[in-house]
Amino acid sequence: MRRFLKLQHFIKNWYFPPTKESLLKVFSVSKDTKLAGRDKEDDCDIYRHTHIYESVFGTRRTMSDSSYQQRRNDVEASDSGSGKVDDEDEASSSPFDIYRTKNASVDRLKRWRQAALVLNASRRFRYTLDLKREEEKKQTIRKIRAHAQVIRAAYLFQAAGENVTATQKLPPTPVGDYGIGREELASITRDHDFSSLQQYGGVTGLADMLKTNLEKGIRGDDVDLLNRRNVYGSNTYPRKKRRSFWRFLWEACRDTTLIILMIAAAASLGLGIKTEGIKEGWYDGGSIAIAVIIVIVVTATSDYRQSLQFQTLNEEKQNIHLEVVRGGRRLEVSIFDLVVGDVVTLKIGDQVPADGIFIYGHSLAIDESSMTGESKIVHKDMKAPFLLSGCKVADGYGSMLVTNVGTSTEWGLLMASISEDNGEETPLQVRLNGVATFIGFVGLAVASLVLVVLFVRFFTGHTKNPDGSVQFHAGRTKFSDAIDGAIKIFTVAVTIVVVAVPEGLPLAVTLTLAYSMRKMMADKALVRRLSACETMGSATTICSDKTGTLTLNQMTVVEAYVGGRKIDAPDNSSLFPPEVKSLLIEGIAQNTTGSVFMPEGGGDAEVSGSPTEKAILQWGVNLGMNFDTVRLDSSIIHVFPFNSEKKRGGVALKLPDQGVHIHWKGAAEIVLALCTKYIDSNDGLVPMDDNEVFKNAIEDMAARSLRCVTIAYRSYEMKSIPTNEEELAHWEMPEDDLVLLAIVGLKDPCRPSVKDAIQLCTKAGVKVRMVTGDNIRTAKAIALECGILQSDADATESNIIEGKAFRALSEMQRQEIAEKISVMGRSSPNDKLLLVQALRKKGHVVAVTGDGTNDAPALHEADIGLAMGIQGTEVAKESSDIVILDDNFVSVVKVVQWGRSVYANIQKFVQFGLTVNVAALVINVVAVISSGDVPLNGVQLLWVNLIVDTLGALALATEPPTDHLMHRFPVGRREPLITNIMWRNLLIQALYQVAVVLVLNLEGRSLLYLEHDNITHANKVKNTLIFNAFVLCQIFNEFNARRPNEINVFKEVTRNHLFMGMVGLTLVLQVIMIMFLGKITSTVRLTWKLWLVSIAIAFFSWPLAMIGKLIPVPEMPFSQLLARMLNRRRNFSDVQSRGGTRMQGYIELSNV
Repeated sequence: MRRFLKLQHFIKNWYFPPTKESLLKVFSVSKDTKLAGRDKEDDCDIYRHTHIYESVFGTRRTMSDSSYQQRRNDVEASDSGSGKVDDEDEASSSPFDIYRTKNASVDRLKRWRQAALVLNASRRFRYTLDLKREEEKKQTIRKIRAHAQVIRAAYLFQAAGENVTATQKLPPTPVGDYGIGREELASITRDHDFSSLQQYGGVTGLADMLKTNLEKGIRGDDVDLLNRRNVYGSNTYPRKKRRSFWRFLWEACRDTTLIILMIAAAASLGLGIKTEGIKEGWYDGGSIAIAVIIVIVVTATSDYRQSLQFQTLNEEKQNIHLEVVRGGRRLEVSIFDLVVGDVVTLKIGDQVPADGIFIYGHSLAIDESSMTGESKIVHKDMKAPFLLSGCKVADGYGSMLVTNVGTSTEWGLLMASISEDNGEETPLQVRLNGVATFIGFVGLAVASLVLVVLFVRFFTGHTKNPDGSVQFHAGRTKFSDAIDGAIKIFTVAVTIVVVAVPEGLPLAVTLTLAYSMRKMMADKALVRRLSACETMGSATTICSDKTGTLTLNQMTVVEAYVGGRKIDAPDNSSLFPPEVKSLLIEGIAQNTTGSVFMPEGGGDAEVSGSPTEKAILQWGVNLGMNFDTVRLDSSIIHVFPFNSEKKRGGVALKLPDQGVHIHWKGAAEIVLALCTKYIDSNDGLVPMDDNEVFKNAIEDMAARSLRCVTIAYRSYEMKSIPTNEEELAHWEMPEDDLVLLAIVGLKDPCRPSVKDAIQLCTKAGVKVRMVTGDNIRTAKAIALECGILQSDADATESNIIEGKAFRALSEMQRQEIAEKISVMGRSSPNDKLLLVQALRKKGHVVAVTGDGTNDAPALHEADIGLAMGIQGTEVAKESSDIVILDDNFVSVVKVVQWGRSVYANIQKFVQFGLTVNVAALVINVVAVISSGDVPLNGVQLLWVNLIVDTLGALALATEPPTDHLMHRFPVGRREPLITNIMWRNLLIQALYQVAVVLVLNLEGRSLLYLEHDNITHANKVKNTLIFNAFVLCQIFNEFNARRPNEINVFKEVTRNHLFMGMVGLTLVLQVIMIMFLGKITSTVRLTWKLWLVSIAIAFFSWPLAMIGKLIPVPEMPFSQLLARMLNRRRNFSDVQSRGGTRMQGYIELSNV
């Protein structure tokens, strides 16, 4: 008890996770202290303390050499240096040149935020990573981990300080139909209370209390599930409330310019009412206020809708599916449907879905770093049976009994206490912030110029009213009138800033990504990282798995080579020698992670497991295998789970006669190489002096695109097997001197549409490479069948390579050959990683598919990691950027289309938005300098801004992908966002709009025959026509922006209902503003003739755009052309400054 008081003092003064050293300091002993000189009680005390330490920190046995640990090391290594692209990003001088945000440093992310010109930070940075919240989240996680560990340590030390033999726990309190309550169950797992578990009868006793059959699971009917949820809770945790619409409304109000406009509107409103009365005096200030409120409401509505889309996608990401045993059969259920008492099967790569107790397993190892913070792999067995929710299965397989769910688990408490920040900047978002910042500074300069010129003209008496009278006379104009005039000028200047600073430009990326992500879900692709959406559009190569991605993943055994001969009807058991058949059935039933369920009422067997396991188990059933009976006939001594590096798995069995059989199954030629004998058709054991016959059988199957698996076994002596559990756990099963039982060929047909999808990729400049663990001949046959290889002539050594040959090359050699590789056979996950690294260093944008835990390093390293949704493990999915829900390569190609669509839509919106920005800025500058007035007032400019930022974004940023996108090569990540074609288009339209508005502003009265009208009315008609024509030009220009490089801008326009709806809504609102809201917008009703004039002006933008697209533009970007011209000019000047002649300067210039 004295030591426990020391620990209490330790917890009180130091609130952090205890380390090994700190705990041993509390014990005042060392694990290495010699036992000599102490009595038996001291020895027990030290053993108990050591056991407690190991129970708390899970270090009973580590697996430092496991493949999972290697994967973690690979990921950490790849973070430190993942290729030239990342290095160049860090070295880039511009804060907005981040071409890969996937692993960008925090300093890099801070840098672009600080450089951006932002009017509304809460809105602009809403969907970027919240760096402050991310740090707070990490601190919360550390705090909860510390709390959990210290409290558990306190309980364990308290138990250790007491005389265990003298204290007995009270029997559990029954609750409802169950023999134990929720809190008692939770305390067992939370405190790792092994003594209480033993007192309750171990996992078997707990299962009886929970009315669970450890083999058949719970009943699983609706009544049973409801009872369990009522007593023990559901496997959910309270989520943070989603942001309400009012929160978005408040954030929209925080725009700096809108706040200034509201203040100006309030001042103008007060002055107007004071001088002109409420009936007439509210128009100037009130109209600005109404316009600002409309902008705020529309903006908040758009943002709120986006947040709902992201919320739905985030919930889908958290909906993990897992296998449980209910009513004797394996079922796939959602993690949220799990209940206490469920029997859950676990395999490598799975996430532990709830707290539970180990039932059975082989080499089951758990990565508990998500809870403890320590990246150590912990073995689970009957001595260390406690499994924590949220941890990952690092190796082996097994099953667990669920004891705690939801907030009764530490993981549930952890998830309930933190809010997941799904914000993440994308490369396009960062680049558009750079564009917005540049244009914003130009806009500020223009607004400042307009403000100064208008103030000077106003206070010097050069500003006149529509009737020709001077607005300001020094010493004679009322103070309130002077202030009102100044406020109007200030309002115009601020409104120019609102229009000029394209605040909606970076947010358009979020809009199109939200739309695309929702649509991609319908195309069977779940986006985990926003940036992957747009990066996929730049992909130049896809490294794809074969099984399940290019093929249907529906395997059947169609051929077998048994007893030294080929069997074309492998389901005919009469063709098999009796001894071979018996051994095959034994190996099939025991050396598997799958299962077979036979319905009680009869019917076909229900086979579960991986596609390969299901095919072989079904074959065994066809041969007459009774799965349950065979498994009872022998007991498992040790298991070697299938390993993707060794490409085989095995099991050691103890037979009723005390004999031992060791069964192996795996890659055909690899297991065959371990065989020295085979059993012939007469059940005779024949030495395998020459295995060329068997190799030829494998090659023949592989050439017909069959996946080949070899099944072998050997006898062993029981006395040679370790009896000590520790030794047995590390025992390496003999894999030499094997006896060949069978070579089976499994048919997995290509997906019907995969050939067309690969051809589409090839036309689009995206090379598809097959990376598979299968035999090189099988890989070649499938590659020919699905179109990766066009003919046998393509199957050269440089195009096809084995994984071991590729990994044996030097780094430089790998980079040289990587671009030529079309097929890699017998590859390991590390070979896939090496290929990805080599391709990225050669400048490729690499997408890679993967489904296994060991694929995680390659998925992490690739520019776009694509995990499989059906066969993929949770570890693979968490390392990926996009999850392909149907495991179909056709869905991968659709992701490419959507990625290109995202980029194309952003370019459309940029062209449209910049046209308005350029036109508005030039119009205001020229108009102010030439006439001392601006043709568009504050309300009108706000309406134009609303068209651009919200309605225009909704119309253009949500265009669905077209086939045309796959008829061009990928857009390089370093290519300019605004292409020469876009510059041409937007400059033509902007100059046209500037010319029309300025001509109407200067000569409008004469052109419209209004010289004889009242000057006030004539100016209002002219300004209304200018406003109407300018807005209609934007509406017509939206059609031009749909197809930046195509003559026919109306192609498939009616298919995009949202585009048509937004254009129609804008047009209707414009008509309402002109015809009915003249007081607010300072306009008058136009006659039908002037409406026709407005439409004609806007309509001319269509033929102008068509003519403009015939003008050729240089392939080299304008920015590079300008830099080259400046460089030439500098070189020319340098030659002349050195005393050279003009001719020498020209010669030097030509050399450049």
